[in-house]
Amino acid sequence: MLFLEYSNYNQSTINDNFGAPEYSYWFVRKAFRHILERIGTRVEVKDPKREVDDIFRSARERGEPCVFLPFCPPNTTPLDQACPTIPVFAWEYDTLPDEVWNNNPTEDWTHVLRKTGMAMTHCQSAAESVRRSMGDAFPTWVIPAPLFDKYKLAKLDAQGWREPFDLVLEGGLAVSAGDVDLTWFRPERPPADGIDVLRLLDRNHIHRNKPQVLTLEGVIYTSILNPYDGRKNWRDMVSGFVWAFRETPTATLLLKLTRFDVEDGLLPVLQLISTLGPFSCRIVLIHGMLSESAYRGLIDCTSYTVNTSYGEGQCLPLMEYMSAGRPAVAPAHTAMRDYVTQENSFVIDSEARLTHWPHDERTAKRCMHYRVSFADLVHKFRQSYRVARDQPERYERLAASAVDSLRAFCSDEVAIARFDDVIKHVEALQRTTHDA
Repeated sequence: MLFLEYSNYNQSTINDNFGAPEYSYWFVRKAFRHILERIGTRVEVKDPKREVDDIFRSARERGEPCVFLPFCPPNTTPLDQACPTIPVFAWEYDTLPDEVWNNNPTEDWTHVLRKTGMAMTHCQSAAESVRRSMGDAFPTWVIPAPLFDKYKLAKLDAQGWREPFDLVLEGGLAVSAGDVDLTWFRPERPPADGIDVLRLLDRNHIHRNKPQVLTLEGVIYTSILNPYDGRKNWRDMVSGFVWAFRETPTATLLLKLTRFDVEDGLLPVLQLISTLGPFSCRIVLIHGMLSESAYRGLIDCTSYTVNTSYGEGQCLPLMEYMSAGRPAVAPAHTAMRDYVTQENSFVIDSEARLTHWPHDERTAKRCMHYRVSFADLVHKFRQSYRVARDQPERYERLAASAVDSLRAFCSDEVAIARFDDVIKHVEALQRTTHDA
């Protein structure tokens, strides 16, 4: 079978749009490539209107099944191709957008899905949302990004407690909150003051053109997020970390910030940190595209991966770290309920709250998201720290369970098995169309 894969960003545009809306679809698309190559022939599409149907017609003439896989939310999915089309999208809300606004019919996702006739998403909660809107019989497949086999380790080497060690970061700018004058980022100062400081740090880093070395110790918490994505709820994460570890110098929070601009990436976080008062724990902000080895080093040094978001369509970083045997401090709602458990994580309590679809500028309340309990977040930070420091056997069980859970959730074999149903459906669809 021919798999025509497409996303709104590609290899030549992703670096300049790191952290922009939909940028993560590029990484999801990239994660599926080796699977598509194992089960068929993968063809990269750059201009769907010009390319897709030409390829489809040629394939049909030689009797080869063909399907178009746009890795896009439905409202930006290319439509009206003759080729069977399966939107591949992440979703973290209990309802699909089913209204038209701005006179744009594609804002109604049910309109788009009626045209495509099928959908693929990455978690059970998203599939439930699709079926709630489209009916239980609507062809919907749940296939998480197959990340496990890439990030699994030959042996479990997660360590909860770390003696002092050096982390070498190549390709990113690391700023430790304890090493900058946070008064430049206080709310009473104009933002331009903090921006000037960040520009100077960035220029000095580029001028040195050398990897940075961070000396770390104790329990290392890591999270990867875009500070301009309000769904990530990073303010609670940072505030809760300081509240939990204000007098604990051996607790470190590493924040890998996915934003193309160093000022946008670091400024809002430093502004928040500047209001939290004195603290002994350590917070390190990392900006920029890390080299593959540096990213692996970030995983290797991590004790726990952290998530405090309002909702997730799958959460690639959490999946990567847990595949490598790093337990989580995270809630178990939306996509995370598929793989975050009491056996592999410190599960943060959360409750549903009314909200709006993220791309709806009307902010009309049409769906639910989940707010973590701040008090329980602080409790789970402290509990996880004690386990890492004092209970290595329990920490090792958590790490092993994380590996087992992610193997069952997002391994290559799971993806291939689920694609078998997709292939059968598309082949039957094309036989019916051809006979007609």
